[in-house]
Amino acid sequence: MNPAPPIVLVFAANDPSAGGGLAADILTLSSLGCHPLPVLTAVTVQDTAGTEDFLAMEADMVSDQARFVLEDMQIAAIRVGALGSLENLTVVAEIAADYPDIPLILEPVFTTAGSDEYADEEMIGAVREMLLPHTTVLVVSSLAARRLATDEPDEQDGMSMDEAALRIRQFGCEFVLVTGTHEQTPTINNGLFNRSGRARQDSWERLPGSFHGAGTTLSSAVAAFIANGMDIPQAAREAQDYTWNALKHAYRPGMGQSVPDRLFWARPKPEDEGSAAED
Repeated sequence: MNPAPPIVLVFAANDPSAGGGLAADILTLSSLGCHPLPVLTAVTVQDTAGTEDFLAMEADMVSDQARFVLEDMQIAAIRVGALGSLENLTVVAEIAADYPDIPLILEPVFTTAGSDEYADEEMIGAVREMLLPHTTVLVVSSLAARRLATDEPDEQDGMSMDEAALRIRQFGCEFVLVTGTHEQTPTINNGLFNRSGRARQDSWERLPGSFHGAGTTLSSAVAAFIANGMDIPQAAREAQDYTWNALKHAYRPGMGQSVPDRLFWARPKPEDEGSAAED
């Protein structure tokens, strides 16, 4: 009998476009050698251009989905995305408290693909109080980091990525990975922070276009590399490299944003296609 690959439990909403959501998690985790366990938290109506509607699952159903597989399998990591409701957030916090030895990678979703508000101040406060104390790695954009760091809009406007990350660390999470996609810089500068400050910084070339599912890809990749046994700084670096390449090879299947190619490494390269034609 072959040993099982690393198993990652995923809490996320369904995105029918597969740009983000559970399908994106499954693609990313499978691409990086993991066995994903998808727990549905909400159903959305969306495409590559934006989100029309969403419906949260009942909290008992979310809890049962997760606890049945947690009792059946050895889980290497937990990845948390959109939860859909305060009740579902509470369920995940309770599970995280019950399984403190499993690394938890959190990507809180505050806006939809169309930039509509997905979480109110009560949800953001619950993330701070209930989820961050159980979080091993928080993966956030600089904009989301500022929202988590403070409720005061005036403070958010002038806050640096470093200050936002260090404020978030005070809520109890172990590491904060902040992406600089939204910053007005020539390159994308991402920082990983721990209790001592900036643990590492990585800079990446800005790619043209806009993408649906970049954050999902990055956070799932972090979970995958941690599940595969990497330490957190190295997992953060490898996840960024994987995500950048997935975005570099992105394609536009619809009329909206481009979608990361999480299986870019499996596609024939142009020179390979030429060789196959000659053969």
